Amino acid sequence: MAFDDDFRQRFSPQNGTGVSNWLVALLLFSGGLWALSSAGIWPFSRNWVNAVSRPITPRGDLADDEKTTIEIFRESLPSVVYISSLTVNRAQASPNPVQITRGTGSGFIWDHQGHVVTNFHLIRGAQSATVILADNSEWDAALVGYEPDRDLAVLRIKAPASRLRPIPVGTSHDLQVGQKVFAIGNPFGFDHTLTTGVISGLGRDLPGATGETIRGMIQTDAAINPGNSGGPLLDSAGRLIGVNTTILSNSGGSAGIGFAIPVDTVNALVPVLIKSGWNERPELGIIFMYDAIARRLGVTTGALVNHVIENSAAARAGIRPMWRDEDGDLILGDIIVQMDDLPITGEMDVFRAMERFKINQVIQVKVIRDGDLKTISLKLDNP
Repeated sequence: MAFDDDFRQRFSPQNGTGVSNWLVALLLFSGGLWALSSAGIWPFSRNWVNAVSRPITPRGDLADDEKTTIEIFRESLPSVVYISSLTVNRAQASPNPVQITRGTGSGFIWDHQGHVVTNFHLIRGAQSATVILADNSEWDAALVGYEPDRDLAVLRIKAPASRLRPIPVGTSHDLQVGQKVFAIGNPFGFDHTLTTGVISGLGRDLPGATGETIRGMIQTDAAINPGNSGGPLLDSAGRLIGVNTTILSNSGGSAGIGFAIPVDTVNALVPVLIKSGWNERPELGIIFMYDAIARRLGVTTGALVNHVIENSAAARAGIRPMWRDEDGDLILGDIIVQMDDLPITGEMDVFRAMERFKINQVIQVKVIRDGDLKTISLKLDNP
């Protein structure tokens, strides 16, 4: 028998059993609805349950570290800017030049004269740039100076001093692995984003925008995404300790390995760029050991030479770097304690001293080598 024939036979008016079963089912269903209605429950209504909002659990005070993070962000926000660099292209179908966005990123206010520090790779090849302050005001920016080998550039905007909040500047020679850090920028075009982390490593060497190695960089696990470039890396006191510049990633996104240019390098170089437009300072050709690490190695004062660049002024003068002997023991390099008449107590003193010297100038460098004080004549190089 077909399915539809069986259906008609079972539930046709001639089949009394089928009708009786339908009546019983209908009565039971109606009785169930009546019972639910009597109980104040109506299954076909949105109000069949007594739904109310949950009571709010008191939050209590924020943790101290949360308060610190919030305060750092609030205080630093007015110093961080959004930068858009533009280039001019001609469309194939039109003879008129068209401005297109070349790159976007971050920067920070350096002083009340309107100088803004950012990465060189952000404005490289651009014809113009726009700086947007934290109050959303837009300003045309002029290029003041740049140092491609350090991936640094200085712009200037003609904003009144009352609208400019220079960022507090700290130091990087005394940083330690494990310190908390905070990165502020505009990743992926999102307005003023904060990421947090720690210093993961110090003294890292990476190729910069020109392929030249940038030495002594700060490594951090604070997320540095595209658009964070040029923004500040801050310590827990809200001071600038580095300029976020690059990430190490196969995908192009943050993978927990970001790098920043140390603020000691920035603080020594930016005034030169503002004054001259390019780096006119001579170079020694020395990579120094971080002071904090040097102190753990027993160097109580002076700048410990970690590496000497081949064919540099220091190499030709015979400055000795750190090395290992045949037994694998670490032998300390020269410890610079004086440059001409300037005492050297640490790496930062070397940077300050170099600002006073000129290219091709011969200086007298006093070093401690194997416990003895030596004086070495050194002719400074053109960088």
